[in-house]
Order: sequence, then C-alpha cells, then structure tokens
Amino acid sequence: MARRLLEQADRALPVGQLPPGRKWGSTASITTAPDGTIWVVDRCGNSGAGGTTCGGASATVHPVFQFEPSGKLLRNFGAGVFVSPHKLTVDAGGNLWLADNGSHQVFKMAPDGKVLMTLGKKGVAGDNTSRDLFNQPNHVALAPNGDIYVSDGYVNARVVHFSKAGQFVRIIGGVKGSQPGQLQLPHGVALDSKGRILVNDSDNQRVSVFDKEGSFVEAWPYPSRGGIAVAADDTVYISDVNVDVLNQWLRRRLATK
Repeated sequence: MARRLLEQADRALPVGQLPPGRKWGSTASITTAPDGTIWVVDRCGNSGAGGTTCGGASATVHPVFQFEPSGKLLRNFGAGVFVSPHKLTVDAGGNLWLADNGSHQVFKMAPDGKVLMTLGKKGVAGDNTSRDLFNQPNHVALAPNGDIYVSDGYVNARVVHFSKAGQFVRIIGGVKGSQPGQLQLPHGVALDSKGRILVNDSDNQRVSVFDKEGSFVEAWPYPSRGGIAVAADDTVYISDVNVDVLNQWLRRRLATK
C-alpha cells in the first residue's frame, strides 16, 4: 500500500527520484519530519516484509531516503545497519526510529544516519517476558517526554515501554490471545494526548487501548494490519494493508478513563 501511494505521488510530482541504477523494493514506511522533508524506507530494492531483505548481497544498499517536498533526494544511507527494516517514526527532534524485524532490533538514528541508540541484540530473539530482547519488532512510538514504546508483535504479543534513555519500564499485553487485554499480533502503536497506548492488534482485527500504566481500557473492532496515527485533536487513523482501508476513529468515542 505504501509503495503504491509513493508510485502514485511519483506520477503526479517528481517525488521519490532515486540514485542512478537504484530501484524501489518493498516500501516499508513513509513519513514526514518536523522540517517538512519526506523520509522513506524500502527493503534495499528487494520484495518481502521479513527475512534478510537488506542482508547478504544487499548489505551494501542504502534503504533510508530523505527527500525535499519537491522530490529532490537529500540523503540516502543505512547500508549494513539493517537486516529487514520495517516501520519508521520521526521524533520531534528530527531523529529517526526504525524497527528492524529481521535483526530483532530498534535503532535511533540522527538525520545524517549516525546510530544514536540500539535496543535489542542482533540475531537474538526474546520472548514475551524479555526486558531487553525482541522477536521481530515492527513499530516505535514516542511519548512527549521521550519514552519509547516498541510494538513487538510478529512472534510475541506485546508492546515494550522504555524510558528516554532506553531503560526498561514495563510490558503492555504480553499474553497471546483474543480476550480483553490479550494481543495476537501487534502491528503498530501510538499514544493519545492523555498518554493512553493504542495498539494495532492486527490478527484480532481490532485496536486495543491501554492506560498509561498499561492496564486494558477497551478495544475497537477495526482491521489494523497497517499503521496507526493520532492527530492533535486525538482523532485516530488506522490503516490495514490486507483490505486497503483507512478508518477514522473520532476522539469523542474514546473512553475517558
């Protein structure tokens, strides 16, 4: 879906022009930065959503792109860092947060590509009780105070909360299933203005809502195998790549707990 949107934009405007000889692979993520530039992550010219799309012979290919709104390429970096990058988040300071479900890691990077923080250990998978390991993490959300929320869902069933410095705080969810408070395949995470944690519980086709302490509040019955974003007025946008839908959940419907 993300790749299709990029290709449509490329037909309308000269957005996404690549270095000579480079071609798009599966587009993992597209987002904008506070300075208005556009960041795109693909899987090193390869198709697929896991495995080693940026490993082996592709380890010399840069998967991270920064474009001006006009489409001019500003930066391209990241070769050798990722095994199979997934979703990208840009924080208020313009730093990049990338989940790599191929290496079981999360990276914080400066806009020039310097790695500032790494969570998880390359090639080492954790379980639902792990405090410093993941198993195919797929998304990162940042709180206003800098706290870090990692959606750890392709094998595990949880979101892991860390402090701004990367210290473990708590596990949200952590039990695989379909009962209230359980998660089946977390595929995205976001926070609203009150600090509530919204989790794309994709295999249960819902969004599970937890309070800031990690206690379950409610669930919304929406397909959610995609992204999730919260606007300034707490309107929530939820996408699903399997059914090609974008749902809008108005703030008045959110529980007030």
